[in-house]
Amino acid sequence: MSGGLRFPLFWRIFVFIWLAMALTMVVGSLVTYTLKDRERQAIERQAGLQELAMEALAVRENQGRGDAWRFLKEKGSDLDLHLFLIEADHNDGSLPESIRERMESVGWYRQRPAVIEVAEGYRLVAWPRLNGEAWLNPRVYQWVELALAFVIITLACAWVARLVSRPLRQMELTARAIAGGDNSLRVGDRITRRRDEVGALATAFNAMTEQLCGLLDRQTHLLRDISHDLRTPLMRQRVAIELASEGGLDEDLMASILRQNERLEAMTSQILTLYRVSEQGEDIEREAVQPIRVINEVLQDAADYAEHRGVDCHLTVGPECRNASVLGDKGLLQRAFDNVVQNALDHTPPGKDVHIVLRGEQRHLLLEIRDEGPGVPDEVLPHLFEPFYRADRSRGGKGWGLGLAITRDIVAIHDGQIEAFNAEPGGLVVLLRFPIFTGEN
Repeated sequence: MSGGLRFPLFWRIFVFIWLAMALTMVVGSLVTYTLKDRERQAIERQAGLQELAMEALAVRENQGRGDAWRFLKEKGSDLDLHLFLIEADHNDGSLPESIRERMESVGWYRQRPAVIEVAEGYRLVAWPRLNGEAWLNPRVYQWVELALAFVIITLACAWVARLVSRPLRQMELTARAIAGGDNSLRVGDRITRRRDEVGALATAFNAMTEQLCGLLDRQTHLLRDISHDLRTPLMRQRVAIELASEGGLDEDLMASILRQNERLEAMTSQILTLYRVSEQGEDIEREAVQPIRVINEVLQDAADYAEHRGVDCHLTVGPECRNASVLGDKGLLQRAFDNVVQNALDHTPPGKDVHIVLRGEQRHLLLEIRDEGPGVPDEVLPHLFEPFYRADRSRGGKGWGLGLAITRDIVAIHDGQIEAFNAEPGGLVVLLRFPIFTGEN
């Protein structure tokens, strides 16, 4: 983030809300004062109200109440005022209710109708006519102030909420996109240039993402380069070993060398598979594949190794799975199943069994592979699907820790899920879950 004075988000929110509330009060007070002042001016600019009141009182005493009312009405029409002459000890019932309320009010609205004291216990009440210069009931002003305050504070809060939530939402979407495989995305400069906690968070997020993506790229390129560089010399070495064996050299020694060469080739193949699955992701070619056929082929290929290990494999298939299909790549699915089966065979003692169950559950196919080995400590379970991780201390592991990692990636690009847990009788259970392909998509 570029240098400069930093204005923390907390104080930005605090000051903005405070100013909004203060502005609401000031504007409301100004509006009220302006309206009251207009009323006052509308009355005070009329001259001779005291003399007019004395004339009205004289008319009332000499000619009667009706003539006084007509006199005030005529004069009020000329002055654009409502005029009432009432006794000082009580309010005349002829006054409008809103005017009586104003005269009796001691509340927030202090501007009352103009009241002019007249001799002999009378007073004149005057207020503007309703012709544009007139004022309304005080309750209207109160509601106007409340509405104005509500609008201003609502706009302020909406602006603050947008100020905070919009960049966080963008960072969330960016993080989700990166997690989905688009490592090129970063939080935009508009957010990182902000001089508050949000800007600092966005800058730190970009720096962290850049470093993590760089590490992942270097790891991927390293695996790819090593694997490609190993394949050619390994193939040449294998040919040389076979030629040497035909030349009459020590057969046991050559067989041992050949086995080690095969192990290196297998490791190279695993690394290349991991790289291919990671690179292709969702771009694999897909077709309807029946898992029952794939798992049968895996078991047939593993039959010799299982016999050599002294381990029996038991396959149980639910009736709903015999013709069920998943959408994916048959070769990759076969590699995934084979990795799990081989892992189970490697860790099952001679004389024990490997149990394989294929069943359906809520529009999903579940493949459960359980060995009868020693199981895995709980703290190791979360790391079983990490590349090159080997739980040697618990299971005397063989291989390079790539089989289950490859399986995890293959299952993921088939929209499936994989998990591992210890069985109650003992041993490890690896559960693969795939959505059933219905042919509708």
